[in-house]
This record gives sequence, C-alpha cells and structure tokens, in this order.
Amino acid sequence: MTAGSRTVRAARTALSAGLLCAVAACGSGAPHARGAQGTQAGGRTAWQEPAAYSYTLRSSGGERTLLGAFRVSVRDGAVVEAVGLDDTARRVVAGTPEAVPTLGQLLAEVERARRAGAATAEADYADDGHPVRIVLDEDDNAVDDEARYDISAYTPTGRG
Repeated sequence: MTAGSRTVRAARTALSAGLLCAVAACGSGAPHARGAQGTQAGGRTAWQEPAAYSYTLRSSGGERTLLGAFRVSVRDGAVVEAVGLDDTARRVVAGTPEAVPTLGQLLAEVERARRAGAATAEADYADDGHPVRIVLDEDDNAVDDEARYDISAYTPTGRG
C-alpha cells in the first residue's frame, strides 16, 4: 500500500465517520440549533411551508405590536384564523389581526434581519425543519428592539 492510498483511505474513513455521526444526531427528536445562520448546508432549511398548518406562537420581548400567545391557522400562505390565548394576544387579534404571521413570514423576517446586519438573527429548527424558536435583535445598543418567537404544537393539516 502506498502513502497516497493510505491518505485516501484515511480520508474516506473520516468522511464516513462524520456522515454516520451526522445521521445519528438527526434522529434525536430534539430541536437542532442552526447557529447564527439558522440554516442547513446550502443556506436554506429543509422545511417547506405546507399549504395548510396550525401552530402556537408565543411572542415576547421588545416594544412592538405582536406580543402574547396565539393559536394560528394558515392556508395557502396566509393566516386564516388567529386566536389570542392571553389578554395581550386577544387585543392584538382584535385590533391588528394582520400582525399575526405565518411561519414563512417569520423565517423571511430572520433572513431580512441577517441581510440588514442585525446583531442577532437566530433560529432553532425541529427535526422536520420547521422553526421552533427565533430570536431577533437589530442593534445590541438599542433598547426594546428584541423579539423572541417560540413555536409549538406545529401540525400540518389537510385541506378542508
């Protein structure tokens, strides 16, 4: 065996071991942090927004309209129903229902913040790729510009 073939074999073994570790980690069932970029290889998450789904959103941080807990139903890329689960959210739904976003809109906000050079634009994703937590902070030195979105009870639904 030559030194060159040993190097190739060692590289293949290392690559195989790395792939095995990555595959083994994917089945853990826990949310996966995607770091500051919040993305998988290639710059995009694997998740594609389905035609119809529902989710629970807990929005906190900062001085902004969208605060509180909401149960959201989405169809064809638009919110078709938003229910406030606390007093703050009920006021949002009553006064500015258009402020309640789809998951696609939240992910677009992360990308917009990254392009604008936000101090923080992070997302964590579930195994299937849908977001489970988004944290935004436009400027570390600004007060009350932070936003945190916790996403739970995500359920793709059939079209009714």
